[in-house]
Amino acid sequence: MKIWKKLSNLMDTKIIGLKNFMAVENAGMGTVEVILIIVVLVGVVIIFKSQITELVESIFSKITRQVNKV
Repeated sequence: MKIWKKLSNLMDTKIIGLKNFMAVENAGMGTVEVILIIVVLVGVVIIFKSQITELVESIFSKITRQVNKV
């Protein structure tokens, strides 16, 4: 009976250690992912800057015209 209790305690300790390791490992990965997403978004904005500007100006002009009608 003592062997099973020791084995159970050992497994519990290993599982807790694995959970802690995974939690620490995932925290760093989230930061890297966020930085990569920001870099990609900035790149897309730089590449398509003129098209984005035209689209936003078009949307705001339509909004202004619709507000003036009301």
